[in-house]
Amino acid sequence: MTILPKPAAEITAEIGGQDNVDTLHRTSRDFRSDTLTVPTDAQLLYALKASRGDDVYGEDPTTTALEKRVAKLTGKEAAMFAVSGTMTNQLAIRTHMKQPPHSIITDYRAHVHKMEAGGIAMFSQATTHQLFPSNGLHLTAEDIEPQLQLGTNIHISPTKLICLENTLSGMILPQEEVVKIGELAKKHDIGMHLDGARIWNVAASEIEKRGLDATKEQDRQTVLTELLAPFDTASLCLSKGLGAPIGSIIVGTREFIERAKWFRKAFGGGIRQCGGIAASADYALTHHFPRLATTHALAKRLEEGLKELGVGIAAPVDTNMVFFQPQEIGLSLDATMARLAALPDPIIVGRERCVVHHQITPEAVEEFIACVAEMKKEKQANGDIQTNGVGKEEKAKLDHYNKPNGKTTDAVLRKQAALGY
Repeated sequence: MTILPKPAAEITAEIGGQDNVDTLHRTSRDFRSDTLTVPTDAQLLYALKASRGDDVYGEDPTTTALEKRVAKLTGKEAAMFAVSGTMTNQLAIRTHMKQPPHSIITDYRAHVHKMEAGGIAMFSQATTHQLFPSNGLHLTAEDIEPQLQLGTNIHISPTKLICLENTLSGMILPQEEVVKIGELAKKHDIGMHLDGARIWNVAASEIEKRGLDATKEQDRQTVLTELLAPFDTASLCLSKGLGAPIGSIIVGTREFIERAKWFRKAFGGGIRQCGGIAASADYALTHHFPRLATTHALAKRLEEGLKELGVGIAAPVDTNMVFFQPQEIGLSLDATMARLAALPDPIIVGRERCVVHHQITPEAVEEFIACVAEMKKEKQANGDIQTNGVGKEEKAKLDHYNKPNGKTTDAVLRKQAALGY
């Protein structure tokens, strides 16, 4: 594993201001998502030197250079930058979908189906067929083939696209299965799109497994090109694992990307002087990608520490996510979250999902485990859990993420299906 500088000192009061120094510290103990990472001083200073042209006119060299870099890394002809993973997924799907009726096969937990505000139906006039993996973990070609709608039955919307997600709930979709699904799609002239919001984590895991160097562009290119070879298109989020402040990117053929740009404009997604945010993403790809293997190691440490206490783990920990179930040792999830948030130096989690990002510290992981151990000890001693007062800021975070907000709540949805968000 490559040894890299710790991120804790990457924001200074002199450059970023004390408020941002404090924000970085809080972020280093916040397990809700890897979207929470804080842009570093060096990242923003790098962005200051970016070009300042109009990308809608294709006149921003920094943005164009990032697109060319990611296209080359993934073995595709072209790429297009946009503001979010939801936008790049929906733009890619809309570009694939020519004319209804048409349908898309996804995993029932897929982000494109569950967490993108119904965009497939809204923008592409397509229906989704959500499949349950027979192995309980990931879809296979055997799951998908019987569900393909291939005939001319006017009662059924024909399958035009298969959308896979890698990682899904932090779990890696085996590449040999991706290849089989790709061959099936090609056989029936069906498109293949990857929601690769966290494909960087898959690449980092594969690089480490092969003994390659995550700091070398050629090694990244070798692995990413192989991972994306079965797909016609892919969406790669830049603001999750990599820690860019904003942005996602679609890769595909040159013709596909040119068509996607039309839809980006129609969706209001064109960005004028976006060189600064593209440069921040480019910096993250260079400097933060090599840290992903460390996030995986910390997630494994969290899993192992919790399992030693008897805490349940709901899904394999392949990369940077741990789905923990304290109920198995008699602790309610709400009480555990409150106790973590009430620590002198609070730890914040978003219900059962813990996401280890590149700014989480080893100390936060150890204190997480120690807090649960203390709660277990109290439970065994007197059958009760002591819950100290939660600070106002921490309570606001917990309430925002987990409490009801209308009749159908995010918290309820997460309890119904712990995985797939």
